[in-house]
Amino acid sequence: MQLLDTRVFDRQEDGARGISGQTGRRWAGRRQSERRETTRGKGGNGLRAIAALMLTLVAGAPSGYAQQAGSPILVPDKAASQLPAAPTPTPTEPLNLRPSQRDFSKPAGRLLDVPFRMYVPTNIAKANFANSVRLTDLVKDGKIYLSLSDAIALAIQNNYDIAIARYDLDIADTDILRSRAGQIPLGVPTGVVANTLNGTASTTVSATGGGPGGTSGGAGGAGSGLGGVTFTTAGAGPLPENLDPTLTSAIELQRAESPQTSIFSPRAFTNTDQYNFNFNQGFVTGTALTVGFNNSRITTNNFFNDYSPQLSSSFTATVTQHLLQGAGIWVNKRFMYQALNDRRIADSSFREQILYTVNQVESIYWGLVQSYEDVQAKQRQLDQSSKLEGDDRKQLEIGTVAPLQVVSDESSVASDRQALITSQLSLNYQQQIIKQAIARNLNDPALSAAPVIPTDRVTLEELPEEKEPVEALVQDAFQHSPVLEQAVLALKNDEITLKGARNALLPILDGYAFYGASAAGGAQSPSCEDFLTGGGPCPPGTVPNIGYGTVLSNLGNSSSPNKGVGFTVTIPIRNRTAQAQQARSLMEYRQAELHLEQLYTQIRMQVVNAQFALTTDRAQVQSSIAARDYAQQSVDAENKKLHLGASTTANVLLQERSLATAENNLITANAAYAKDRASLYQILATTMQHYGINLNDAATGIVNTAPVVTGVEPAKPGNEPSTVPPAAAPPPAATPPPAQ
Repeated sequence: MQLLDTRVFDRQEDGARGISGQTGRRWAGRRQSERRETTRGKGGNGLRAIAALMLTLVAGAPSGYAQQAGSPILVPDKAASQLPAAPTPTPTEPLNLRPSQRDFSKPAGRLLDVPFRMYVPTNIAKANFANSVRLTDLVKDGKIYLSLSDAIALAIQNNYDIAIARYDLDIADTDILRSRAGQIPLGVPTGVVANTLNGTASTTVSATGGGPGGTSGGAGGAGSGLGGVTFTTAGAGPLPENLDPTLTSAIELQRAESPQTSIFSPRAFTNTDQYNFNFNQGFVTGTALTVGFNNSRITTNNFFNDYSPQLSSSFTATVTQHLLQGAGIWVNKRFMYQALNDRRIADSSFREQILYTVNQVESIYWGLVQSYEDVQAKQRQLDQSSKLEGDDRKQLEIGTVAPLQVVSDESSVASDRQALITSQLSLNYQQQIIKQAIARNLNDPALSAAPVIPTDRVTLEELPEEKEPVEALVQDAFQHSPVLEQAVLALKNDEITLKGARNALLPILDGYAFYGASAAGGAQSPSCEDFLTGGGPCPPGTVPNIGYGTVLSNLGNSSSPNKGVGFTVTIPIRNRTAQAQQARSLMEYRQAELHLEQLYTQIRMQVVNAQFALTTDRAQVQSSIAARDYAQQSVDAENKKLHLGASTTANVLLQERSLATAENNLITANAAYAKDRASLYQILATTMQHYGINLNDAATGIVNTAPVVTGVEPAKPGNEPSTVPPAAAPPPAATPPPAQ
């Protein structure tokens, strides 16, 4: 049965698809035909009877279930459900990203290339904790002048989250190497590393938790993974043969003395030297080869031995083939297929990490711009209120303003000073946030104390995504989303696991054949007794001398052969463990199908929400610009009225407060628009295309070409805000009492 499965799976490109329904029906009919032919035969040999029993068991429970009374019938012959039509994500390109030149999917050395290198521990270079030169070049006059392009490039080079995620690429390669030896993969982490501080990081959906060591909750040995999806049966099924050949040797030198127990067992001295070798090799067909080569040299003074030293040599070659459980190329290579899928998952997860971190850094950058402009606005507000307070104080001296007006002005100045200090503290914090996102080492006092000056501002340049139909954006997100790509690959791995669990339901039927030979020789023993002539030492030449070369020659010419064939059968009577594992793996597979379709729905809603948010943000920015311009004109008009004596200081302060509110609304609206624009790029998974980020450069951490960020413009020249808190105003002079 398994041999047919092997042929079908080998024709599949990725080795992860199952037998079609039509093929399965043809094979079921073939099984029934063979069963009828077997039962019609009379007087068959033992092998035929065993085969009949095996086919009866297999045909009785082809899907791995012995139906019990009152239990539902599960039919897992066709694994995949009829999922709603949805585009398959485009694979991450380029595949097999590597942070270094070393390919850990290949062994460290070959037997004939670099002897003994495979026994030497691998050395991994120490992590680099120094900042890149690009960051040092941005420091001028004790300040860091930072554009958005530079911030993204520095994050790719220095950000710890990306640096940690790079190791996952090589970790996935080690699983490929491990699976080529027939071992179960250990699993690769998936999801993103999110240890960089960010107060306004965007939220994205996440795929499954991956394998052991995954970054998502519940990955690995936990019973429940992300979103309630269970991952516990990975690797189910019979273990493949060990595909790495092993050579074992046992060399023993023994010196034994035995006491006399009778006249026929005198005290004897026996020296035994043994030189035994064994070779084991497994093959992907479910075949195991074992070769043993044993040699011994025995020297004794026992007169019953004709030879001393006696030379003995033998060898045995045994080939064992799985015929039911564990038979076939596919079932023995399934871990390789899973490891290759895991490698693609690692590539996709790293792309997801780049998308996440770049969006995070851009969000931090626009938060810095918002704080920077807020300090400038608060400084202008304090300057205006201070100027107005000074003018009113002069008018108080000449008696044209009431003392209460000066007290009101002082209260406004104190309030504006407090608002400026709060804004400066926020700017200081945002500068530290951007530094920890783009630098590796903040211990340098010059770097940690240097203020960061953002040099880019967002523009209202309309994006094509804002005018594109939402359904077209949804389809683009489906095509490019690394989350969907990882979920699809994880589903393929679950399907491989399911087929392995189904194979484990079969009884164990192994056929084996062996061939061997033995030979002996040596020299006539000095203690040899000639019992045929009445006793006495054996005359010289009684026993022919046979050297070790002749012994080996006799070993090879099959003068004393040992050969045979046989079968071993193991029939689990109730098979409950295999049934439970197969049922569980199928249920987990169904969960994964639902989770995948849920991801499509979540991404659709995210795209719709992101496009609506961007449209709303643009309208908010335009409205805030109009409100700011109106407030500015109102302040100018009110100041003119004040100079003409047609207005009061209170009215001017009121208009200035309105202007401050309008400027703050505009700053907030610009920041929201910039962040939501970056978030849309991330949801569509097109950030790297928009900014020209090379994924290979990101994998190596060496940015050869700086990202090109569209939709930004240089900041207008102006006074850079100070982060030093303003000095407190001196206490007001005592106001003379009014004349009586």
